[in-house]
Amino acid sequence: MTIHRPGRPADLPPAELLWARWAFVAVLEATTEAETHGVHRTGHWIDGGRLHLDDCGSTWWTLARVGQGRFVLYGEDESSQVKWHKPAIDMLAQAPDWLPHEKLRALLEGWELGCVYWYENGAWARAPYPEGLGDDGLDCGMDRFVERREVLGLLADHGPGAPQLLEDAEAYRLRPEALDALVAAGGDDHDRDEDWDLPAMHRALGMAGLTGETVTA
Repeated sequence: MTIHRPGRPADLPPAELLWARWAFVAVLEATTEAETHGVHRTGHWIDGGRLHLDDCGSTWWTLARVGQGRFVLYGEDESSQVKWHKPAIDMLAQAPDWLPHEKLRALLEGWELGCVYWYENGAWARAPYPEGLGDDGLDCGMDRFVERREVLGLLADHGPGAPQLLEDAEAYRLRPEALDALVAAGGDDHDRDEDWDLPAMHRALGMAGLTGETVTA
């Protein structure tokens, strides 16, 4: 699947699948340093009921749980033409009341937001765009999670055993013991920039809810 420019709600996989893929990468990249000091390098991480990605340059995104079956995806890429469009585009037009409007309005007022998508009743939606808009930046960042082969390519950077666990993550049946086995089998012989931080990975797995156990946002 190719994400259109500008993005369309139908370009995105179900939010539960998007969450699982993104969260699994965040679990593998989890570090105690980031938890303790709030320092996140380029990459993916989880913070309570929110998933984040940031390239420390032109792209950042957040996927947040907002109650049962409800998610909001927001962020920006420098390619987005939404926030600079004249006349201004209301990115929260037709948005439901359950969105974190205060947070999103603050980002809008700071010119930090490129687009907003929300998910409810099994479908994504966003504000309407004017005809002729070239891009909203959705493909920059989200394309890594839309196609499974792209996710597998991303996981290749986290050791040869990581792609084998993707199916369990997508099915919300990833057990802590599988992470233990991944680390034990891989050791330090992998392409990661840093060593595994198994305790942090376990904590991230718990926050992500990929074990199938109930997690409150």
